[in-house]
Parts: sequence; structure tokens; C-alpha cells
Amino acid sequence: MTTPVRHYPQQGGVPNGVASAVPVPAGGIPPGQPGSHGGPGGGAPVPDSYFTESRKGEVNELRNLLRNFNVERDPARKREVIKKVIAYMTLGIDVSRLFTEMMLAIETRDLVVKKMVYLFLCNYATTNPELAQMCTNTLQKDCGNDDPMVRGLALRSLCSLNLPQMVEYISEPLRRALTDTHAYVRKTAVMGMLKLYHLDSDAFEQCNATDILYDMLRDPDASVVSNCILVLDEVMQRGPNGGMAINRAVMLHLLNRIHEFSEFGVLAVLGLVPRYIPANDEEGYQIMNLLDPVLRTNNAGAFMAAVRAFLSLAESLGGDDDSGMKVQIVSRIKAPLITLMAGASGETTYAILRHVDSLVEMCPGSFDDEYRQFYVRYTEPTHIKYLKAAVLPKLANPSNAPDIVAELGEYVADIDVRLGRIAVRSMSRIACRDVGGEGSVQSITRRLVEMLDSDVPHVMAEAAGALCDVVRRHPETKALVCPPLPRALRYATEPEGKAAVVMLLGECGDDVQMAPYCLEKLIDTYDEIADARVKNALLTATMRLLFQRAPEVKSMLGRLLSRATEDVSDQDLHDRALLYYRLLRSSTSQGNLKTVERVVLSASSLPGGGLFAEEDDKDLRDELLSEFDSLSIIFGSPSRNFVEEENQVRPVRQPKEHPLEASAPPVQDLAVNEIADGVGAASLEDGGAPVSVASPEPAPVAAVPPPAPAADVMDLLGFGDGPADPAPAPSSPSLTLDPAVSVTG
Repeated sequence: MTTPVRHYPQQGGVPNGVASAVPVPAGGIPPGQPGSHGGPGGGAPVPDSYFTESRKGEVNELRNLLRNFNVERDPARKREVIKKVIAYMTLGIDVSRLFTEMMLAIETRDLVVKKMVYLFLCNYATTNPELAQMCTNTLQKDCGNDDPMVRGLALRSLCSLNLPQMVEYISEPLRRALTDTHAYVRKTAVMGMLKLYHLDSDAFEQCNATDILYDMLRDPDASVVSNCILVLDEVMQRGPNGGMAINRAVMLHLLNRIHEFSEFGVLAVLGLVPRYIPANDEEGYQIMNLLDPVLRTNNAGAFMAAVRAFLSLAESLGGDDDSGMKVQIVSRIKAPLITLMAGASGETTYAILRHVDSLVEMCPGSFDDEYRQFYVRYTEPTHIKYLKAAVLPKLANPSNAPDIVAELGEYVADIDVRLGRIAVRSMSRIACRDVGGEGSVQSITRRLVEMLDSDVPHVMAEAAGALCDVVRRHPETKALVCPPLPRALRYATEPEGKAAVVMLLGECGDDVQMAPYCLEKLIDTYDEIADARVKNALLTATMRLLFQRAPEVKSMLGRLLSRATEDVSDQDLHDRALLYYRLLRSSTSQGNLKTVERVVLSASSLPGGGLFAEEDDKDLRDELLSEFDSLSIIFGSPSRNFVEEENQVRPVRQPKEHPLEASAPPVQDLAVNEIADGVGAASLEDGGAPVSVASPEPAPVAAVPPPAPAADVMDLLGFGDGPADPAPAPSSPSLTLDPAVSVTG
């Protein structure tokens, strides 16, 4: 006997009587609802999932839970409910309706809840400015809390409300926090000054913030100093100096403390070095010694910033002929740079490779002995494979060229089409630059000729283009190239490859007996040729053959010129055909074809160096090196091409009075030495003795009292300095690194 099924009329999607039949626990939350912990049937607790799909009415349920007295009494449940609110906010669900309830939850001693409430308030303050102002008193009160963590969090949240009307409430807590006893509060206050600057620059200037931040460069905590550098650099980037104004006292003080900074702080300090002009060569060498330990870091960003600093110092010390010093610098950084490249992530490896490519162009031969490190690995991303295959020919020399060519030959057969094309072009670059030693050009040419018979279309096309470049650079290789050309023209399918074969037939017309007849077949099917590159190559090759095989070419050249001058599909082709036609007509009427022959058969080989016009980009490379350690190196383009004019920052090298004249002794900043001695750092003013950078144990760091205005403390802005005793005159400047004070320490 079956039990009859009762059907209940539904209201709001819930059967009548069902809701009343569900027992509600004392906490007031039905099982399975937000905020409940019990599993089905009263089993083990089910872990809350904060990122599940949102159901209609859940925001209202969260409001009820936040107002529930039982939830308020249970800190753990209250934390879970607020976590749910933050999770919804993270998913993009609008929970701004809970602003009042969340604002009331700020009065708690639970640091986790306080952090989440601060995050909620900062996120929705712009949409609820009136309500956000209501929590100002609480935030100001928390800025005076006994716990420095709470003070810092409250100050950060107060400054992050991003409301112009909050400026008057921010100024006083910021002023107190800048002199706080805890470093976390001080560094938070420094970043708060930057937010104040973006909210109201006039208020920032009125409180004399720039001078305060310069004074805080003497702070005993390195994290506070690094924040000061970043804030000053951003605030003053629109000024005449293009960033933070620096002088000798500021620069030496920061460099003497560089061992105290974190990697983040080291980046901030190293960013100032390229803008600093050393007072003399001796000071430049000593700065290099201080920066040498940074090259031992495993942080790629700090390492590249140090390399940029070394290169800028080399330009300052070496003058117009700084190549010798740059070679020494590259030899010093080569080993750690290769180590970073081999052990970094794919993105970091690519960035390092781009910088290595620039260094190889700057100092040819520096990385030749490490060529095996640039071999492609099977597990590497494709963009790294492409870049390594492009860098390999720049490392070739007579000793390693056979190995590099053999390695590139393996890449030609790779399943990746683009890698195969790059490998063929790289082999031709070795031949064109003639860096492989005796017999390497002929060996590479034979490899490329073998590829012309390949049944892989892209390999044959790239080999034909590569042979064009090799024949232009080395005309003596024509005898090796000629035999397979008629067959290659018959089987070429890619337009670029077919155009290259046609050009080779015109170049080698004397040696290829079938050259005119091969081109005649193309002329007869001119209307079927769709690619303009093939038509241009056909016109140029036929004109060259006219002066080599005139009886066989004269008739078909006339047909070709007739069709090409009427062809309007490509403007370059049309204009070139008209040029050739008018040259021939005017020269024939004058009975002198020497002028046309001199124009058409002009020497196409390169005089030396192996660089074609499109590869001679010395000016571009010099401009990119000036923007080393930036996106310009990654993109291969100056920053002006991808950064808008109003957003470009052009730093100015400072101070203007440096370098000092050789006859004038450098100014000795004794106050800098006193500060440096207080923290146990190596000083740049030690009577000219080289600074040791290889000591196994650093000197103990002594505590420095908090910054306070005093009459005997040096003004880091350079104002109010009394006369100082001159240092001994430096030794005569040298364009190479002194062995006693070298880059390697």
C-alpha cells in the first residue's frame, strides 16, 4: 500500500509548513544557513566555503547576522560572518548595504576582525563618503592605541579613505606618527604623506613635508628610509631634477647604509646612483666597491639595478672612451648573471636574456665562453627558445662556431616552425659577419644549399633568403649556390622563398645556364603571380640578366616591362618598372647603356663588418643602454614610443658642480662619516684607502637615536653647512679600474 503524496501550495519557493517544521537552534540560525557550523544530521562540522555562488537574499541574511546579539557575543562566529562579507566583496558582489553594520563592528580587540573591517571601509568609502566620515573618530582613536600594529593599520586605513574632506583629519595623526617610537608606524606615516600629496598637494606643502622627509633619511630603521626615498622620488618627479634631489652628503649616507636595507630598499637606493655624478674618479671607484656585494644577491631586480649603477659610473669615470671599463664590469657580472638566468622563472629568464643581449652588443666577446648556457632546452617556453636562438650567433668565434652551427642545425628540424626559421637566419648571420674562422662561410653555405632541397616549405624559404644575404656578403660563394637554383624555383611554394630564389638567379645569371628560361616561365605566367615581392624580384633579376645574357633576355624583358608598367596592384613595382623603362629608352636613344648598367649592376656586396643597413642600429642600442634595467630593454624600443609625453620622467644627473676640477680637492663631509660610523658602515671618506667588500662578517650595527633637530647635525639638503677641512688631493684619474680598488673588490 503506497502512502499518498500531499501537495502544498508554495509561497516564495518554500512549501507551507516546512519552514515551521525546521528546528531553529538557540543561536537563531537554521542549519545550512550562512553562519551555521553544524553538518547535516548534527554530524562533524562542515568547513565554510567563502567563495560559493551567491543566492538571492544572502546580503540581507548577513545583515541580520551582524545585528544578531548571539553572534556579537561569539567572537569566532562574528569573525566567520565578516569573512563571508569580505569574500563576497572580493568576488565583486555589492555588499555596500552592510556599511553601517561593518562600521559598528570596528570597535573590537580582535586584530583580524579589525583588519577586515578596515579593508571594507577603505573599499566602499568613496561610495559612502558621509558614512565614512562617521568612523573618523574611531580611526583617530586607534591611531593612539598602545599596540603599534593597530596604530599603523588605523593610520593606513585613515589615509586610504581617499576623500578630500578627510585631509583635516589626516594631518594631525600623520604628524604624530612621523615621530612614533615604532618603525612600522613611521614607515606607514611616510607612505601616508604620499597619499596626502595626491589628495591635497597644497596641504602637503604647507606642512613642510619635503624637508621632514629629507630629515627622516637619517632614521635608524632602513625600511623608513627606503619609503622616504620612494615618496620623495614620486613627489618631486615633476620638478626640475626629474625626481628626488640628491647631493654628495645624501648619496654617501645612503650608500654607506646599503647593507642595512632589504631588497626592496636596495632597489630604491640603487635607483639614485645612475643620477649621481661622482666628485672624482677615486670616489667613483669606492662607490663601485660598496656596490659590489649587491652582485651576490639572488634577487634579479636588485642585481640589474646594480649593473645599471656600474654602467652609469663607468660613463662618468671613463669619459668618451669607457669601453675598457665596461668590459671589466661585464666580466665581473657575467658569472652571477648566468646563474640567475639558469635558475629563474620563465618570465625572469626572458628579462635577463634581453639584458644579456644588450650587454653582448655593448661588449662583443664577453659571453663567448658561456655559449653552452644559451642552448635551447626542451622544457623552456617558446619565447625563451626564440631569444636564445637569436643570441647564439652573437657569441660565435673561431673556436666555438662549429658547435654553435651544429646546435642551430638541430633547431632547424624542430617541430616549432618559428624556431626553425630563427635558426636558419642565425646561421646566415654567422656567415655574414665572418666570425667563424677560416672555412666557416663555405661550411655554412653548404648547409644552406642542402636546405634548399628540403621538402619542408619554411626551411627552404628561409634557406633561400639566407643564401641571398650570404652571396651579397661573400660573392665568392656563388659557385656553391648555383646548382640547385632551377630546381628550387620549381618547388618553392612560399612567396618569400620564391622571391629569394629569383633574386639569386639574377645574381648568378652568368653561372646558371637555365636562368633566363626559368625566369621566362614566370614572365609568361605574370598574371597568375599574386605576391608583389615575387614580381619585384622578377623585375630586378631580369634587368640584371639583360647585361649578362642580352640576346636571351631582350625579348622577355620587353614583355615584362609592358605588364609591370600597367600593373597598379603595387605602387613600388609600378614605379620601378617605369624607372627601368625610361632609363632604357633614354640610354638607347643616346646609344649609351653604360649608365643603366652602372645603376642595375651596382655592387651589392658589403665592404666589411657584415652588417646590412637594417642591422646597423648603433644609435638605437646606445639609447636603449641609457635606459638599462627598464621596459625599454624588454620591448627593444625607447620609452618615448610607449610612454605618453605627460607621463615621461627625465631624471637629471646631479649635483651640477660635479665632477670637481682636478686642481680643487673634494669636499669632505665629516657629518656623513659620523652617521656612518654610528651604524658601523664602511665610509667613503677614509683617506683614500680602498673600501673592503669581502669581509666575511659585517660590523655590529649600533642603534642610532631617533631623528631630532640639532644644531650640530648636518643638513642633508645641503643648507647651512660650515666650512669643512679639505681631503687630500686624489690621485691622477685613470680610464681603467685600478687593481688596488677594483670592481671585483
